[in-house]
Amino acid sequence: MRSTITERGQTVVPAEIRRKFHLKPSDRLEWFVGPDGIRVVPVADDPIDAFRGKGKGGGTRRLLDERAHDRGLE
Repeated sequence: MRSTITERGQTVVPAEIRRKFHLKPSDRLEWFVGPDGIRVVPVADDPIDAFRGKGKGGGTRRLLDERAHDRGLE
């Protein structure tokens, strides 16, 4: 997919990308410049909500198990 940059520095996010990432008008994008090029990432309105449910689960159990293990080493 391609888009063109206007004289004012504006470009259009292709419709297929907007649909796939559920982007709508006034959504924000963050631009990252790296050695391999440019990355554009959607910024969630609520970053905490955006990460909810993305972990492996069982974090509390793993933490308690690690602490019990550490206590056994003392």
